[in-house]
Amino acid sequence: MGLIEIGPESYLGLIQIVLTAIHSGSAICEFSFTQQNKLYTYSLASPSETFPHGVLSEDGYYKVSSNGTVVWFQLCDGMIFNHDPPRCFDCLECGGQSRCGMGCSALMSNNILGGYSVCTTIGRSQNITTNLIDKERPGMGVVIEMWHQGSTLNCSLSVSVLCDSKNFHGPKSVEKVGLCNFATQITHPAGCANVLATKDSGLGWFGTLLVILLCLFGGYLIAGAVYRFFYLGIRGIDIIPNLEFWASLPHRVRSSFMSLVRRFRGPSQNYRSSYSPVDF
Repeated sequence: MGLIEIGPESYLGLIQIVLTAIHSGSAICEFSFTQQNKLYTYSLASPSETFPHGVLSEDGYYKVSSNGTVVWFQLCDGMIFNHDPPRCFDCLECGGQSRCGMGCSALMSNNILGGYSVCTTIGRSQNITTNLIDKERPGMGVVIEMWHQGSTLNCSLSVSVLCDSKNFHGPKSVEKVGLCNFATQITHPAGCANVLATKDSGLGWFGTLLVILLCLFGGYLIAGAVYRFFYLGIRGIDIIPNLEFWASLPHRVRSSFMSLVRRFRGPSQNYRSSYSPVDF
């Protein structure tokens, strides 16, 4: 069997496909949040024993309908239809009529007068963000938001992934919260955070005490300078209270340090040699 020669363009295309496969899905559905020395991490597309595709639907898409509106979506990736594809007109921005729904991450259809459904793209896989549902309760779950800026409408879909470590419940209804904005929710174990304890990065009692002392010292200098400037009429550097003491402080510290060193080291060699031996 001979080797197949790959040209530069084909090689670059292969690299792009590999990089897309590496960065798709999981990168856009990873989220972390720190609160009260706890690190909450979410990796919604990571596989588990029960859900090998994480929060992604194994069918390739989720489907939910309410009040004549049908929404198809996939979390953390684009949709794939192996069965029951969307049947609606005007699907040019989401794969075209032959691949309707496979060019975006969320698609909506509405019944209009005349008895047929019209498609509207409401999310793309490259426009997906992940945030907490409630920052005060990070263990509650996350919300995945996806959007699409169309030629006439800017649409979006937000999916709340509620934490349930044991059960999974798909979307039951979809709510229209704007002209072209929709919201739904699911419960899934992937919505539960992995919680890790973090080290306390606070100042501690010593750091707090040091800050208090520095604040008191600064207040003392400012109050003293104001008093000497306005009430005593002193100008220039002499407005600093006890200037003589602060100017001599380095010399005092050095003298105390050298005295302490001599005390621990004992008499120096020069001190001992200043005495000559006495002959009897």
